[in-house]
Amino acid sequence: MRLRELGFPLGTLAAGPLNAITDVAGVRVGHTTLVSGHGRRRRGHGPVRTGVTVVVPHAGSVWTEPVYAGFHRLNGNGEMTGVHWLEEAGTLLSPIALTNTHSVGVVRDALVALEVEELPEGAEAWALPVVAETWDGVLNDVDGFHVRAEHARAAYRSATDGPVAEGSVGGGTGMICHEFKGGIGTSSRTVPEAVGGFTVGVLVQANHGRRERLCIDGVPVGRMVGGDVVPVPGSAVPPGTGSIIVVVATDAPLLPIQLRRLAQRAGFGVARTGGVGENSSGDLFLAFSTGNRGMPADHHSDRPPLTTSVRTLSNRYVDPLFDAVIEATEEAIVNALLAAETMTGADDVVVRRLDGALLAEALTRR
Repeated sequence: MRLRELGFPLGTLAAGPLNAITDVAGVRVGHTTLVSGHGRRRRGHGPVRTGVTVVVPHAGSVWTEPVYAGFHRLNGNGEMTGVHWLEEAGTLLSPIALTNTHSVGVVRDALVALEVEELPEGAEAWALPVVAETWDGVLNDVDGFHVRAEHARAAYRSATDGPVAEGSVGGGTGMICHEFKGGIGTSSRTVPEAVGGFTVGVLVQANHGRRERLCIDGVPVGRMVGGDVVPVPGSAVPPGTGSIIVVVATDAPLLPIQLRRLAQRAGFGVARTGGVGENSSGDLFLAFSTGNRGMPADHHSDRPPLTTSVRTLSNRYVDPLFDAVIEATEEAIVNALLAAETMTGADDVVVRRLDGALLAEALTRR
């Protein structure tokens, strides 16, 4: 179930054909989902409710052809590797992987190994891959280190440019959003032809928020579907103890500083659904553009070109892209909620889904 299937499109801009980040040509997404075991938590044994999601930015070699990118931190209680150089140089030179908090290292190392394997003969590897996390320790044996290098490799190898699986898949498998079952969600928007006809796609790993703050299309759904209607998880973890990662892709020809502005606008989409960037939340946003393909990775070449020609959109026409990011982020979060199924995890904690019929009833009562 997705929000548009319920008959409630968000915003004023049109969605792309797939209503997914893969509407941006060349962008691919792959998942590895790990679910096993039940009952009492036993460190190293399970239950396991976790995984890896990989976003590949274009159809060429991600290691040798960078794209411009920008980063924004709403609240920093989280991790996204590789962003110091991304902010310094303004380029993304790896896939983007999403996983759980304690698996960032192994996934990062797996991406480094993939680069070493896939670089042309004689090229020297230099890798600062982007790997981001949210914490799935309510449902998952997060201290058991169940994500391994082969799981990251499988997610990367399986990445496709078609419809994107959502909900309890990949890195989103064990995530909780506004005290409903959360996870991976995606959406897209196209801007009018008069301002370029560009596409913006968003993918989120949603593991944030409190029930009473959940708001969808301006409706206080979390108060209407409170704990007396759909019970909140029976966990000692305080509400709002979580994070959200937002990945924004566009084919608009933007410079790094413009992409940083796009990433910043993802925060408005989070806010529209009731997220506030709590003290314990890691709310990290990255935006990249495929609109200037063909730039060389200078550190992989002994003789990089002296100059490179690029295009850029005038800032006078950037507002529709801001609108697109906000709308797509909000809808991606809602899609994550609707796609996720009720899950029983470690110590038999149950996290319930947001039922589509309940949401439709709430939205029609506005």
